[in-house]
Amino acid sequence: MDNLIGASSDLAGAAAADLVKDSSQQTFKADVIDVSMQVPVIVDFWAPWCGPCKQLGPVLEKVVKEARGAVRMVKINVDENQQLAGQLRIQSIPAVFAFFQGRPVDAFQGAQPEGQLKAFVGRLAKLAGGEAGPSPIEEALEHAEEAHAAGDHATATEVFGQILEHEPENLKAISGMVRCLIALGELEQAAEFLGHTPKDKLGDPAIAAAKAQLDVAQAGQKAAGQSDALRARVDANPKDHEARIELAQALFATGDKEGAVDQLLESIRINRAHNEEAARKQLVTFFEALGPMDPLTLSARRRLSSLLFS
Repeated sequence: MDNLIGASSDLAGAAAADLVKDSSQQTFKADVIDVSMQVPVIVDFWAPWCGPCKQLGPVLEKVVKEARGAVRMVKINVDENQQLAGQLRIQSIPAVFAFFQGRPVDAFQGAQPEGQLKAFVGRLAKLAGGEAGPSPIEEALEHAEEAHAAGDHATATEVFGQILEHEPENLKAISGMVRCLIALGELEQAAEFLGHTPKDKLGDPAIAAAKAQLDVAQAGQKAAGQSDALRARVDANPKDHEARIELAQALFATGDKEGAVDQLLESIRINRAHNEEAARKQLVTFFEALGPMDPLTLSARRRLSSLLFS
């Protein structure tokens, strides 16, 4: 599946050579003003001794190239072009200006995280009446998610793996790989894979959702094959909350998510405070595994609110 990313990357790489270039005061009009009459041009004012410049420059170049021609980027060394820097009243670097139709339309100073740079480029692309196209990695992620949703977990795993070879800390790919391994029943491998996630990224929504799915799958695996016995215990004693929670875990793990939610809501209705609100906490884990916009999450949250505030 390397061709899915590699071929697209080769094509993008050939075109990207024209998207980023060095310029100077002598060529500023041709490289920036004239070109900006057709497409937004981002100008990065930098210097070799500037630490933040070294952080910003490569990331900004990456984002510009991923936009696939929606914007251009020009780099200007202020040490070699002091008069131009003075004309634009640049007092600190890195300083980034965006030009469109011959005039400045946006700017910022200092290093920025990649997400903000993508938003910056996206605004410029829309200003010009276009949209920044998806990068090869983004296209591969979409392909992998489609395969996963269709139940083709083997293909999805392969594509997620190729993405991670290119971007080892791509959180969407990590999450996707964990979810695929869970679907394939490889819970130990999924746990090991998730364990390599940088600690400062564990709060990311995609990673949190994958962890919640793993927690649910692991709990369900322990209760696997006991659904009938657990249901019998609940039927015999509706206040057996431990059995009801285990039954919910088993049902969720085997695909009966609505039945699992029903069991937890019934436990909350009978005694919401049992074992430090264990049923509610388990329900929240289900919500994280399903995702915040899943129809079952939305309906269950409404039912939960009715129980808690009635």
